[in-house]
Amino acid sequence: MNIVQFIVSMLLFFVLFFGISFLLNMILRSSWIMSFVYPAIILLIVDNFPFTTYFSSPGEAFPTVYNQLINLQIVDIFILASGFAGTIVAGIVIRFLRKSGYQMF
Repeated sequence: MNIVQFIVSMLLFFVLFFGISFLLNMILRSSWIMSFVYPAIILLIVDNFPFTTYFSSPGEAFPTVYNQLINLQIVDIFILASGFAGTIVAGIVIRFLRKSGYQMF
């Protein structure tokens, strides 16, 4: 992966998950909802089988996704971590705005 692609990917994941998290936090009035949902989203990004497999055959699905998570390259880990950082920053921003007197919905 090119360094420019890497930086743009990190920035895109940060902005994408910041925006989604900010909107969900604003609508649901919970500052950290997306930070708790993000690991499930990572599973959906990393795995290559349907989400229902986790319920129909969990003994096969969880070891497979665990091996896929372990075999991620460092670049992929940084990109996914930047998305998680976006969810955390959105929670901090929402808390700051609410503390400053802004009421969203």
